Amino acid sequence: MKKIIFLFPFLTLVSCYNAEHNCKDFKNGKFKFEFEVNGVKKTTFFERRDSIEIETFEGKTDTSTIRWVSDCEYVLQKKHPKNMAEEKAISMKILTTEKDSYTFEFGMVGSEEKQRGKVFRAE
Repeated sequence: MKKIIFLFPFLTLVSCYNAEHNCKDFKNGKFKFEFEVNGVKKTTFFERRDSIEIETFEGKTDTSTIRWVSDCEYVLQKKHPKNMAEEKAISMKILTTEKDSYTFEFGMVGSEEKQRGKVFRAE
């Protein structure tokens, strides 16, 4: 019974925790995203200016339009897709923010399959 009494305040504190959502801080700026492909670390750099995102990956630059759905959600659409896969829009959702980074979830619009990543400010 004593364990339950001590557990209740702890659970109350944990349930009051809200993830930080300062998404507006990341609508503009220079960022980098690191990920692994077959055990090899890759990095993409991008600059976002409200409705445009310019991405550089492995020496190639591409531009996408951004349609903001809310402060923390947007849809990316390549301006000059090179194939059918690039024609599909990507849904992005910022889940949590920190001072110089944010965790996000992304996937093709209409798909249930989502992946997660973390973006860092590169300025």
